[in-house]
Amino acid sequence: MTPLETLAKWTSEIAAADVPAAQHRRARLRLLDTLGLIAAAAEHPAGRSLAAWADANPGTGAHVLISGCATSPAVAALVHGSLAHARDFDDSFSETVVHPGSIVIATALATAERADAEFDAITTSIIVGYEIAARLGAVAGRGFHARGFHATSIVGPIAAASAAARVLALDATATADALGLATSMSSGLLAFLADGGWSKWLHTGWSAHGGIIAAELASHGFRGPHFSLDHQYGLYGAFLGTPAAALDVLAAGLGETWLGAAASAKSFPCAHVIQPYIEAVLALREEGRLLPDDVQSMTCVLAPWALPIVAVPRPAKIAPRNDLEAIASLPFMVAAALRDGRVDLTTLHPETIGRADIVALAARIECQGDDRLGFGFNGRMNIALRDGRRLSRAVTLSEPSEDQIVAKFRANTARLPPQACSVLEHALLNDAPRGQALVQLALATLAKQ
Repeated sequence: MTPLETLAKWTSEIAAADVPAAQHRRARLRLLDTLGLIAAAAEHPAGRSLAAWADANPGTGAHVLISGCATSPAVAALVHGSLAHARDFDDSFSETVVHPGSIVIATALATAERADAEFDAITTSIIVGYEIAARLGAVAGRGFHARGFHATSIVGPIAAASAAARVLALDATATADALGLATSMSSGLLAFLADGGWSKWLHTGWSAHGGIIAAELASHGFRGPHFSLDHQYGLYGAFLGTPAAALDVLAAGLGETWLGAAASAKSFPCAHVIQPYIEAVLALREEGRLLPDDVQSMTCVLAPWALPIVAVPRPAKIAPRNDLEAIASLPFMVAAALRDGRVDLTTLHPETIGRADIVALAARIECQGDDRLGFGFNGRMNIALRDGRRLSRAVTLSEPSEDQIVAKFRANTARLPPQACSVLEHALLNDAPRGQALVQLALATLAKQ
């Protein structure tokens, strides 16, 4: 079998009972987290634009959760996938910076609604999608980013196709067709870094959209290329220029070692690599060891791969022009955390982004690369104080607990009806609603009344 056929066979044959209970529990939390992220972005101008687009493209089989609009699963998935990533508050794999949740959850919800899938089929499809995303990304590492591509949207359509194929119960051949078709839907440039365009947020929605289309076409017998991972013009040959990429990781321990479990939820709405630096400065503030006006200068030491994402160009990182630039600015986010004692969705409001006190402090924060830090999110923070003292602190990415993820959901849905939010939360964490019942619960919570 080709590497793609191996993934397809596993995807088509795995049953809910084959997956450890801990993975199903993790899928429940990822559903909860993602629905909260969709709610958090609903009132953003990008969210209103997406909802208006869906209204102009009505259909059957699925609903847009923030508006109640009836549409096709592929359209609903595009809206939800884009919304879930629009505050950059969604989970990611630290080694590849691939964001799986916004893609996979959007796909599973849309396909499960039309199929009225059982709940364990929904969680299994989520687990499968995360696993495929993890393994496809692991082959490339940071290679896609290095060539100017958004890694999330390169592996995303294929992960989405696997989740959709699992819900649709496609056999191994049709699943391979779906995955093969999805490789031709891989795309996504890092050009948004220049001016904060919204294409970054569309990448996750487009991936979910493409994956569903691929699976639906395959279910009707439309053939896809089965050599599209290992061919000289396949995924890695085309996007990395390395058709001989080491593909062993794709199948090593498949179904026994759950690489998808490594996706980490975020505690703050910003690029994930910034999170440990926010945590460090908040801890110093809480300990009473650091106040904003104490800072003479601060150097955040991080892995060199992250510098182009969160540290340069320096003028835009000190004084972001919009929310997308703020999300990707380490100096701005650390300064905001130290000034306000928090980083949350209000940090992305225009009035916060334009605050002179935050910008002035951000100007005293520099970033420096250290080759010894490799591909993780860990680093150091060195601070010179105005009184001559110096502070140094190691920074390490922490994994939010279940209680923290629940609290995050509650914060992201705080403007919505409390009773409906509680019912949805309880159902996701404790019950087993089928696809249509789950969507109805989400509609009762998220849709504009």
